Amino acid sequence: MARPVLHDDALRGRLLEVTAEVVDRVGPAALSLRSVAREADTSTTAIYALFGSKAQLLAALLNESFASFGAAQAEAAEEGLTALGVAYRRWALDHPARYRLMFGGALMMSEECTPDPELAPASMAPLREAVERLQREGTFRPEDPAIVAAVIWAQVHGMVSIELAGALPHTADADALYAATLDAAKRAWST
Repeated sequence: MARPVLHDDALRGRLLEVTAEVVDRVGPAALSLRSVAREADTSTTAIYALFGSKAQLLAALLNESFASFGAAQAEAAEEGLTALGVAYRRWALDHPARYRLMFGGALMMSEECTPDPELAPASMAPLREAVERLQREGTFRPEDPAIVAAVIWAQVHGMVSIELAGALPHTADADALYAATLDAAKRAWST
């Protein structure tokens, strides 16, 4: 007789979501597996069975987050630079806790948390490739594409981070500000 599956992908996903929310709320140093288990309505045994340790749970959270973000970017890549920017913001607004963890640095600098070092850079590859495509077409200036992509990323990242922090002026139209940010990023490098 086969043993029943005790810890499935649904529980794994729920644990990652709860972990993102708890770390976003209290910070990685104050994270306890007991609080994650309680909020996910499971046991710490389930966390250990699925992830092995707190550090591995956090690494899995970063890995899954960058993979999801990268997939959203890859899906938008064919439609061009503006579509990449729109997908960037949509993903961040749909996953604010994960976005802050991915780009906040606290988990990445932890010696115990060792996510896949290839996932973060790979998630930004569609942006660099879009810049290279625009340069080949003669639409963008022939500057170092890695620098151009980094500057564009900084612009959209800054606007999204300000929006997520609730720091936009209360009268501001977030959609219009973001559209202006994307337009300014394109115009800055246009020929």
